[in-house]
Parts: sequence; C-alpha cells; structure tokens
Amino acid sequence: MSDKKPKNIFVEGAISAFFIAEQIQKHSTKTNIGAHDIFLGQVRNDEIKGRRVSAIEYTTYTEMALEKMHEIREGIFDKYELTCMHVYHSLGVVKAGEISLFVFTSSAHRRAAIDACNEVVERIKNELPVWGKEIFEDETYQWKVNSNG
Repeated sequence: MSDKKPKNIFVEGAISAFFIAEQIQKHSTKTNIGAHDIFLGQVRNDEIKGRRVSAIEYTTYTEMALEKMHEIREGIFDKYELTCMHVYHSLGVVKAGEISLFVFTSSAHRRAAIDACNEVVERIKNELPVWGKEIFEDETYQWKVNSNG
C-alpha cells in the first residue's frame, strides 16, 4: 500500500449532472486514456410496505469510511492498469431521482476500466460504512420543516 493520504470522496447532498460532466471534461486533455467507465447510483422512488420513498439520508463514520475507501482504491490500482479513478458519494439527504454515487475509472484500454469500475462499486456497496435511511413521502413535510429550522 502506498503512503498516499485518503482522498475525501464525500459530497453534501446530491451529485449534480454538471459536476459529473465537469469531471469527464477534465479528462479530455489526458490523451493516454482510451476508455472510461462510469457508474451512477440513483435514489429510487421505491414502495416499501405501501409507502413511497421520497429521499434517502446518507450517514457515515467519515474517518473510518475514508480509510476503507483508501484501502479499496489502492487494491484496485494494484489489480488493474488504470490511469485514474474517481469516487464521489453523497452524505445527507438525496431525493428520489438524484445521483448519490459516482464512480469514474479510466485506462488505456476498455476492459480494465470496465472491470475496475464494476469491482469498485461492488466493494463500496459491501465494505464501505455508509448507511442510507429512507425518508417516505408521508414524512416529507416533517423532514422539510426540521431541516429548515
């Protein structure tokens, strides 16, 4: 494992389409990259026991999660020939339809980018100490009042 410091992957609230596009655009000058793979995790408007989910509130133990993500990141770089990898995960409230996870891998060839992205997503879902609590439509009014004051 390298001596690099863990990178902060957390953003408050939803990850915007503008932010995602901006990250992709930044890579246009890196001409040694031949492939990118992107995963976008979106909050679903699921129905659970007759109630609709309107949002998810994400929480974590930040220091522990960043250390674990650093471990995942280093393992992925050891396993795949990547040029770069970027991971962003939401904290706080993310509404149904909004993006809460953005994983972006780049490499000289497509197979490494695709396989690495898939493995990163699976490891995040299985290993990263991040929790999501559903906020239901019938709780939305109370949630809005509480979040504003």
